[in-house]
Order: sequence, then C-alpha cells, then structure tokens
Amino acid sequence: MLGEMLTTAASMRRHLNRFMASYEFAMQEVETKVKILRQEFELLNRPNPIEHVSCRLKTLESVVTKARQRGCGPSTDEIRRVVQDIAGVRVVCSFVSDVYRVQEMLCSHADVELLAIKDYIAHPKPSGYRSLHAIIEVPVFLSDAVISVPVEMQFRTVAQDFWACLEHKIFYKYDREIPAGLSARLQDAALTAAHLDAEMERLSIEIDEFAASSATDAPAVHTVTDASVASFLELLASHRERGLDAGQADGTRDDPWD
Repeated sequence: MLGEMLTTAASMRRHLNRFMASYEFAMQEVETKVKILRQEFELLNRPNPIEHVSCRLKTLESVVTKARQRGCGPSTDEIRRVVQDIAGVRVVCSFVSDVYRVQEMLCSHADVELLAIKDYIAHPKPSGYRSLHAIIEVPVFLSDAVISVPVEMQFRTVAQDFWACLEHKIFYKYDREIPAGLSARLQDAALTAAHLDAEMERLSIEIDEFAASSATDAPAVHTVTDASVASFLELLASHRERGLDAGQADGTRDDPWD
C-alpha cells in the first residue's frame, strides 16, 4: 500500500514538473523572439525600440492558489486554460508608439497566436496604471508532444515601467490598502509620466525630422537590391577563379581554407 502511494506521488511530481517546465520553455521561446528582434535592429543600425526585456515564472504554490481562487479543478489542462499568466514576459520600450509597434511585430509571427489583448495605455486603470497586455500562445516542442502554452506579455514605456514598479512596492508595503492621500499622489505621478512620454516622443520626432532634412545635402546612398547583390557575388566569383588559375600555374593556392 505504501509503495503504491509513493509511486503515485512520484508520478504526480513528474507530471507537475513537466507542466511547469512547459511554461519555462514557452517563456524562453518568447524571450528569444524579443532578443532576436533587438539584435536585428542593432545589426541594421536602426533605432532600437526595445530598451530591455524581463521574464517571470510563477511558483507552483502561487499557481495552485490562483487556481483555487478561480474555482479550477485539479486538472492541469483546466489550470492551463484558466490561469494564463503563469509565464510572463515584459518588454520595455522607448516610446508609446514603439509599444504598439513591437507588440504587432511579435504577435504577427506565424507560430504566435494572439488570444487576448488589454490596452491599459488607452484606457488606464483607476490607479493610473498604464501598460499594454497581451495573452499569446506559442508551441513548445517536447520529446513526445507539441503543447500550446499561453504566455502573458506586458509592453510598456520606461516611464510606465518605473511607475508600475514603484506602485507595486507600495501596494504590498501597505498590505494592498494604499492610503487615499498616497493613492491620489500616485495617480498624479502617472499623469506626469504620461505627459513625459508624450513630450519625449515629440522631441524624438522633431530630431528625426531635422536629421532627415540635413541628410538631403549628403551623398546619395545606393539601395541594395537582389540584383546588386547577385552582381557583387558574380564579380567575387570571377576574381576567385582568376586567383585559383594563377595559383595552379605556380603550384600555390590563394585560399588556405580550401
């Protein structure tokens, strides 16, 4: 009897470990997508809209508590359907326009399914909280199955992130009951942060426009096309063949890696 109980407990533990691991893998998958996007902007020497990215995975205890609060049964399939913020990825952007642009870029991937979106920037919470939330689903390829796993994504500006982090600390410091006077000051601070976001974006646009007008006197930059790339490769191959012919004539080779 005891042996059967231990076997059942071990099997349940493996099942729960696999359940939580699927969220960690999904979180890593989304984080990689964001990092690739950042690196692409850097590689192309384009203004990078992503300041930084962070991830958070709930503990199993926290998942169980939230599942009970929502009336979930013991089935992990039901928990996966109801509790959709077990894995979280936060993307902090430079400007409000970047928030929407980056969200659209990531959610347009063929293997990403957008399940839900809540725009707390256009419609802030009463506390003053601003952020763009999206629940997405990504495939996780395990050894014997492909599982679709939900991930909560938060897109916000630097100013919105600073405000939200401070509000979070105050919220728990006062045991979820923030004094009315402090709450009003937080709301004012949220408005100040929103005005700062708007002003900084206007300044950025003006700087870009000035740079564009100044570039009219600069030498023309030739656009790279598939045809120009093909011509370059053809020219490179021609030089290489001539080098090899010369090398064969005197018994040498021009490429030590061949």
